[in-house]
Amino acid sequence: MADPKGFMTTPREEWPRRPVGERVRDWDEVYVPGALLPLVGRQADRCMDCGVPFCHDACPLGNLIPDWNDLVARADWRAASDRLHATNNFPEFTGRLCPAPCEAGCVLAINQPAVTIKNVECAIADRAWEEGFTSPRPPDRLSGRTVAVIGSGPTGLAAAQQLTRAGHTVAVYERDDRIGGLMRYGIPGFKMEKRHLERRIGQMREEGTRFRTSTAVGRDVDAAELRARYDAVVIATGATAWRELPVPGRELAGVHQAMEYLPLANRVCEGDLAVSPLSAAGRHVVIVGGGDTGADCLGTAVREGAASVTQLDIYAQPGTERDEEAEPWPTYPRLYRLSAAHEEARHLRSAPAADADARLFAASTLRLTGDGEGHVRALHLVAVDAGRRPVPGTERELPADLVLLALGFSGPDRTDGLVDGLGLEMDPRGTIARDQDFTTSVPGVFAAGDAARGQSLIVWAIAEGRAVAAAVDRHLSGGTTRLPAPIGPYDRPMTA
Repeated sequence: MADPKGFMTTPREEWPRRPVGERVRDWDEVYVPGALLPLVGRQADRCMDCGVPFCHDACPLGNLIPDWNDLVARADWRAASDRLHATNNFPEFTGRLCPAPCEAGCVLAINQPAVTIKNVECAIADRAWEEGFTSPRPPDRLSGRTVAVIGSGPTGLAAAQQLTRAGHTVAVYERDDRIGGLMRYGIPGFKMEKRHLERRIGQMREEGTRFRTSTAVGRDVDAAELRARYDAVVIATGATAWRELPVPGRELAGVHQAMEYLPLANRVCEGDLAVSPLSAAGRHVVIVGGGDTGADCLGTAVREGAASVTQLDIYAQPGTERDEEAEPWPTYPRLYRLSAAHEEARHLRSAPAADADARLFAASTLRLTGDGEGHVRALHLVAVDAGRRPVPGTERELPADLVLLALGFSGPDRTDGLVDGLGLEMDPRGTIARDQDFTTSVPGVFAAGDAARGQSLIVWAIAEGRAVAAAVDRHLSGGTTRLPAPIGPYDRPMTA
């Protein structure tokens, strides 16, 4: 470590956010531009270079965190970039979008605030682009084998880049009109500006990866014919089958899934639309679901000028300190966290009925009611106990003329015909069944990411992409591969 006493002398300091009144008027990232680099050298010095660094185990990518912390503390940015990219294809994505399970596993977090690992990672990635450390890495020679990757989210892109660099000819098929999956149309620009995505896509094009947009395999291209054209196929379509809210009134106009709402707002930012058809401007918005997607809806509705916006979370409000019995270190604890969107809603008083920031905790939807024209006008809810049972006498009503459902995803969408067209077996959870080599029930077809694992984090998605690439390379190369496989298909996050 560069400073053996850094963890004792330097307090944790995070990348500052722009003032709320400024950032809610645009769609740029919420952080103060240029304010990260002056911090990270000192923050990296807080790393203790532990003999057993649990941050490695907490991160499925196996990032070499103490190594690049030390290099940043010594201002060796090129070497830090090399160490970071050795395990992560897209650190500028994870440095902005990952909830940082590595920080929960930081040894310093046993009794002090963790090292700001996520901020250091983001700083290295951004500096790497600025200094030209991310030049394309095309293969020295081609293998003559071909691979189709279906889906261009983080799993598909990571798999495609690894396989292209290994010498295979790779084509990525994406059903939307632009590459990126949920990073393109599901993640708002205030969390990650799309220029970061465009840079990586440009790098991949120069390396030789080919992209086919506006092509839904199973609908626009016959799935079986596609399988016959390629030596291997990787399914990385994500878990896009959204969960429903089975309550009276769900059929009312004005009730939409989060992934119907967020892509339209992103298309406005892309310049495809002047105004979103589902804009929250002047409307009373209720978001059902307490996760990150709900928070993305919240930040979007605030920027669109909602009259009010409230987020319902069925879980009780968590505490600010780790429960050592239920969630001991180094597991990822459920804590009260204030995202940028919740900070904005609290500052602007966007949800006058909420318990804290914009959220109503321990709240469950009973029914939706509408007007004479069939449009939603109110959401009726009830408080619930720890077992999610309604608490008598706690019913209340919220005004709502736009209700957004952010209840997560159950598995891959089967309406496009991909799964059935290939005849893939499914497991009882509704995800694609696979063996220890990521192979599906169809020879030469592999499945990775949320489509097979189920809804997960971006670091798990990238780790899956890297791991399935190793499996495909082994399959195409006759049993050997030099590609790293950070996880297996049955690995899961650390739990108590």
